[in-house]
Amino acid sequence: MLATGLCFVGVTGIVRYLGTDLPAAQSAFVRFGWGVVFLLPSLWVLLRRGLPAGTLALFGWRGVVHTAAVILWFHAMARIPVAEVTAIGYLNPVLVTLGAALFFGEALALRRILAVVVALGGALIVIRPGLREVTDGHLAQLGAACFFAASYLFAKRLSQLAPAGTVVAMMSLTVTVGLLPLAVWVWVPMTAAQLGWLGLVAGFATTAHYCMTRAFRAAPLAVTQPVTFLQLVWATLLGALVFGEGVDVFVLLGGAVIIGAISYITWREARIKRRAVTPAEAETTL
Repeated sequence: MLATGLCFVGVTGIVRYLGTDLPAAQSAFVRFGWGVVFLLPSLWVLLRRGLPAGTLALFGWRGVVHTAAVILWFHAMARIPVAEVTAIGYLNPVLVTLGAALFFGEALALRRILAVVVALGGALIVIRPGLREVTDGHLAQLGAACFFAASYLFAKRLSQLAPAGTVVAMMSLTVTVGLLPLAVWVWVPMTAAQLGWLGLVAGFATTAHYCMTRAFRAAPLAVTQPVTFLQLVWATLLGALVFGEGVDVFVLLGGAVIIGAISYITWREARIKRRAVTPAEAETTL
């Protein structure tokens, strides 16, 4: 998870460095285009075998919402400090929790509701509406968090119908296809350096997802989730040392509140699952 956080900060740092010279849709398209190149062997095998029955529409809708999320994220990343993008992005798991209750009928006990409210309070600490200007970058990142959460909900449903590799490969393919017409519409000339930087973004993102998967296999979420707060520390340091962005104590405080709420939800779910699988004392003695 430490490596995951560093890789994701590398992604945000490079996109921040590229700034607004490239339209968000074009930057996102090139980044996912590189991702498709990396996944070509898997995609070739996948297309030859065909998709599981009943998944085509789900893959399509996931591509739509993930495309919107990516464009909004690239727009926000070029306009607000790295630490603020990272802190607001922590809302994703909270929104997934709400979405799972609304659309999948998962239980939303009082403790989970309180944790969600606390996390939303953390987001208000980061953004501080009414106390400072809320820019289109902040709104874009909030929108990105909502659309990323929708994408994860589609992924949860798809994970029950298709292998994990298929879900990842189809996301890259559908998002690239979805971004293509938008990128063509706003296309501006690119330099070889910009193309290379976006290729590095794709490399960092792929490595981050790989490291995250390994971490989830090695330890329970209750252990790995709190480590994600370090990503906000690295993002704050990157913004201060590389881009001259001020260290905002409220961003760190709000991010800590959100991560604390997420960690509590994760810990509670882990305890509930442990109770469900732990045999009774009489059964253990047989």
